[in-house]
Amino acid sequence: MSQPVVAAVAQAFKGSFLVAEVAAALEHGIGSAGATPRVVRGSDGGDGLLDALTGLTVRRSQHPTVDPLGRPLSVPIGWLDETTAVVESRLSCGLSLLSAEERDPLRTSTRGVGMLVQAAVSAGARTVYVGLGGSATMDGGVGMARAWGWVPRDIAGRELPEGGGGLGGLARLDPGAPPQATVVGLCDVSNPLLGPRGARVYARQKGATPADEDRLAEGLTRLAEIVGQRGLRGRGSQPGAGAAGGLGFGVLEFAGGRLEPGAVWVLDRVGFGAALNGADLVLVVEGAFDRTSLEGKLTGVAMSRARAAGIGIALAAPQATDVPGDVAYETGGDRWDLPELERRARRVVKRALRLLRAR
Repeated sequence: MSQPVVAAVAQAFKGSFLVAEVAAALEHGIGSAGATPRVVRGSDGGDGLLDALTGLTVRRSQHPTVDPLGRPLSVPIGWLDETTAVVESRLSCGLSLLSAEERDPLRTSTRGVGMLVQAAVSAGARTVYVGLGGSATMDGGVGMARAWGWVPRDIAGRELPEGGGGLGGLARLDPGAPPQATVVGLCDVSNPLLGPRGARVYARQKGATPADEDRLAEGLTRLAEIVGQRGLRGRGSQPGAGAAGGLGFGVLEFAGGRLEPGAVWVLDRVGFGAALNGADLVLVVEGAFDRTSLEGKLTGVAMSRARAAGIGIALAAPQATDVPGDVAYETGGDRWDLPELERRARRVVKRALRLLRAR
């Protein structure tokens, strides 16, 4: 009798495991459960995007930019071919670049992302994919636009400070020039810019207090109003516009670009469809699973594809709430090391396969 086949999607765990480390743990865990592993490396545009695409990129180039607080650093850009670049925005505006005390979306900026996009264009890119996720920012992409010459001003004509905290005082936007390339935002979530399910949903994890959250949401509302007055697209309601603190909105309005679901884009390229063929079970993992995991993130998209293919689903996550009823899951312990991830993967795969056999 042949072994059951388990397709798995490895992704980075924020602040702890790289994609390759998770992939190795899943390979071992599934194998020790008596199943044949088919592990693909994934990302939804946030952490681990370039690592997930390692086998697809022809090279990486290194470029100077700045972090969310304007400090200089050097960041890689991946190249799918000589004119198609991939920028992982969280490498220049991500939470992982800041200490807990430094997290403050009132001050943090996406300027570094704009610098990287411009660097890619200067290096020959005609299409630039920008992964949106894991950001420390809520500036609606205004920081990115500053790198292209846009200047946000208050009613007295003074330039606003960097960050999302000053956007409530925005009176006008002096125009810059969009990059001379097609810019595509790869969204890790489907949230719009504004409203109760807008960018504000993620404000607390970026370091905002409840009062900060209201101030930031008001600033993004004001930004959308000013953009509308300028006759730009005014697409704040588009799914994904709220990704990365409104950086998705910035891609639409300031780069004249478009948005795509990052998880779908990556899974299509790393061969997840082929991994599903003949699979008995799909295993997904995430550092913390909750209702937002089902709003465009990698885990939720992989689950949906497994469900559509009629394949059982298992989840391993240290923290898990709102898990769908058709998913076997393993959780608890707050944080796992890699041996624990491997052990939990083995346990949930064994249990899920046993349940499937009993049907």
